[in-house]
Order: sequence, then C-alpha cells, then structure tokens
Amino acid sequence: MELPVWFEVATFVGLTVLLVADLAIVARRPHEPSVKEASIWVSFYVALALVFGLLMLAFTNGTFATEFYAGWLTEYSLSVDNLFVFVIIMARFKVPRHLQQEALMVGIIIALVLRGIFILAGAAIIESFVWVFYLFGAFLVYTAINLVRHRGEDEDYEENGFIRRMRKVLPMSQDFHEAKVRVTENGKKLWTPMVIVFLALGTTDLLFALDSIPAIFGLTREPFIVFTANVFALMGLRQLYFLLGGLLKRLVYLSLGLAVILAFIGVKLILEAIHENQYPFMGHREPLESVPAVPTWLSLTVILVVLVVATVASLLKTRGELATAEEPAVDPTTAGLVPTGGPEAAAAAESRIAGDGRGTEQDGTPR
Repeated sequence: MELPVWFEVATFVGLTVLLVADLAIVARRPHEPSVKEASIWVSFYVALALVFGLLMLAFTNGTFATEFYAGWLTEYSLSVDNLFVFVIIMARFKVPRHLQQEALMVGIIIALVLRGIFILAGAAIIESFVWVFYLFGAFLVYTAINLVRHRGEDEDYEENGFIRRMRKVLPMSQDFHEAKVRVTENGKKLWTPMVIVFLALGTTDLLFALDSIPAIFGLTREPFIVFTANVFALMGLRQLYFLLGGLLKRLVYLSLGLAVILAFIGVKLILEAIHENQYPFMGHREPLESVPAVPTWLSLTVILVVLVVATVASLLKTRGELATAEEPAVDPTTAGLVPTGGPEAAAAAESRIAGDGRGTEQDGTPR
C-alpha cells in the first residue's frame, strides 16, 4: 500500500504553515522562554507527532504508523544529543539569551532544508542500490562503538570549513543587533554575528544527520516518513533546549542508550540486506527465508525500552545533582557582576544588570 498523495500534500502544507507561524511568533517577541512556556510547547509538539501517527494509521495502515513512531523516537533521541553542541555554539558566539530562541528556530529551518536534500539523495541511492544498507549498517555500528568509547568526554565544537570561510569573506560587525543579520555602521553595510550563528547551527546539525538519517532508513524506506519524522523531532527541539537547560548534564547514560539503538538498527540493516539477498554488482535475487527480517514493531519496542531505561537510570544516577544543575552557570561575585564594595557597589551592579547603561560610582553619584 502506498501513501495517498493528498495526505502527503496536506501534511507538507500544514507543516509549512506551522513553521512559518512559529517563526513569526518568535521574531515578533524575542525572549527567553520560561520553564512553563517551554514545557507547554514541548508537550504540544509531542502531542502533534502522536496525533499525526494516529492520522497515518487511520488513512494508511498500521505499518506506516509504526514506522513513523519508530523513526520519530529515534530522531528525537538523537536530536537531544545535539543539544549539547548547540549549548556550546551559543556560548562560543556569546549569543544573548533572549535571541537564542530565534537563532535556534532559523538554524533548525536551515537544517530541515539540508536534511530534505540529504533524504532525497539517500532515497535515490537506496532505490538503485539496496546493498548500500551494508554500508549504512556498518557505519551505524561503527558510530555506536565510538559513542561507547568516548562516553563521558566533554562535547566540543569545532567550526567547519564553510563557517571559517564565511567568517573571512563576510564583512562582520562586532556586536549583535538584536536578531538582525544586516546592519549599516558608519555608512558601511555589515553582516552581524547572528548570520554565522544561523549557519553554524544548521550545518552542524547536518553532520549529526549523517548517522540519524541512515538510522531512520533502517526503519522505513518511505522518504515521506523519514522527512516527517525529522520535522516533528526538530520542531520541538528549540523549546526542549530551554526546558532541559543545565539538566542535560544529568542524562549521563543517554549516549550509551543511543549507542545501543544505533547498533541495533545497524545490525537490522545488514540482516535486511542479507534477507533480500542483495550483494554489490550482483543484482537482486530471491529473499533468503533462513535470514529473519526484523519487524518494525520489534524495532519500536527496542527503541522505547532503551530510551526509558537510559533516561530513568540517568536520573537515578544523578538525583543528588539536581540542585547543582539548577544553579546559575556563572557566579555573579566572581564574574564581577556583584562587587564586594558595599551597598553602593551592589546598587551599581544592579543598575548595570538592569541594562540602563548608567550605574553609580562608589560615592553614589551618577556616572
């Protein structure tokens, strides 16, 4: 059974309208979402994905719905791991907190466009050369081994060649000008650091997609399901960034859980290629019934169980670190925001923090 064309068209139209509306809301009022606001939006996007799966079940069949849920969960869990690097990028470029939401939104849209191109290319390759699943499977197993080997190491971010080139080529202003990407200073048009942040988020996400997209193709061969699973996973990623915050460090077993999932899907891909009797340059032969094909429902069950176990084990392991995770990352005293020079100095610090740009001298007179 094929997916109805009208269902695919309606989905793309609906998702486009939702993304445009979300971007318009963020651009109209740049701010740092509260925990309550972030929780509501994350719940909304999760519920939206669950409802979409039910619609797929109603208008297509249970196999497509199960494939979507498995792909969405896999992509969502791998995207959470991306947040560690997003935090580093925001700190690296010193993006103000109230501008980070829009930076993430635009970066995610860029990532979706790039992933769409990647998915179309992957689907075309698989259509012509199913034996490429051997390569996908081996790559996923290799990635899983690396995740285990480097578990516990601090995440790092290194600018890729494209970003380094853009920093050299584009005439850049020194400071952010809210969310603007183009400004005029002393009669000269300049790009702002925000454009580099947009590109850094989008292109860095594409590197993560090198393992997540082959993993989803291991669960379904429908490009539509692969893309929608990516869209629903990334749409809620922005709010999840603000919701988790410092609690990301508590997910100590997340990388181990992701390694198990990637290894499982990698083995599934290899078994599927053997089951279909696919070999490089030898064409397609009759399926090998002696080699079992892993059913989608089993894949979904394994993914769910691994994610739940990894999350619960992480929270239990770090339950005494909750208070530490909620403390501010920067000590105001050591950062110079709250000097130790008495009430007058404290008042000056409060004035600076409030952003009025004036402050007071130690003797209480205005600057």
